Amino acid sequence: MRWTAGELPAVYLCLSPVDFRKGMRTLAVLVESPLQQDLFTETLFVFCNRPRTSIKILYWQRNGFCLWQKRLEKGHFFWPKQEAEAVMTLTGQQLEWLLEGYDITRLKPHETLHYHSVL
Repeated sequence: MRWTAGELPAVYLCLSPVDFRKGMRTLAVLVESPLQQDLFTETLFVFCNRPRTSIKILYWQRNGFCLWQKRLEKGHFFWPKQEAEAVMTLTGQQLEWLLEGYDITRLKPHETLHYHSVL
């Protein structure tokens, strides 16, 4: 991927496990059909397999789809439980935490404060 965490485009996490025999085309159809998202924007779509040992990230880059995968040799990813929604929106920081093995549902950074004066 060409982005750093601070400049990541939108990140959508598919909460349901996905059969990882599926390739780019099938994941793309999954994004458009059940998830009802626009594939052709600067967006990362993140999927996990049932045992939570692998993550795939699908995204469109200028003239074609890219598919990135991380497979753990030991352990599993902490994947949020599926709620009413099929998709969860993440920040770049949360995606980094997820890839590093953190439970993103428990980690929340301090609220960003915006001040105009110290007086």
